[in-house]
Amino acid sequence: MVDRARVRSLLRRISGDVSDLAAEDPAALTGDARGLRAVKYSFVTAIEATIDVAQHLCASEQWGAPTTNGDAIRILARHDVLELDLAERLVAAVGFRNVLVHEYTVVDDTRVIAALSELDDLRDFVAAIEHLLTVPG
Repeated sequence: MVDRARVRSLLRRISGDVSDLAAEDPAALTGDARGLRAVKYSFVTAIEATIDVAQHLCASEQWGAPTTNGDAIRILARHDVLELDLAERLVAAVGFRNVLVHEYTVVDDTRVIAALSELDDLRDFVAAIEHLLTVPG
């Protein structure tokens, strides 16, 4: 059974991070190490919460055990929770999160700044999951 309270809490986290990221001025971030660290962390937590929601839905709905975090997102598309193109963009976001977490010493800051223009994917994910939670059955 889906833990709606937990999922909604995670969706609020994603929305909060997206709101913080949207408030950033990309031009002001160039050369701002502290600001870039804050942006990177907000991306990590927003994408991690996205993964957590996807993993929870796969488990609670018994849609099978994903082999990777990206696979959890793809499973949501296979069950018509997400549009396939959105799912693939979110899988790329999971890869971006992996770079931020595991390859943090070589992250291209221009890529991080460019990602600020790609926040709609996270917004669309939140909307799709909210829709799922409101559909009866």
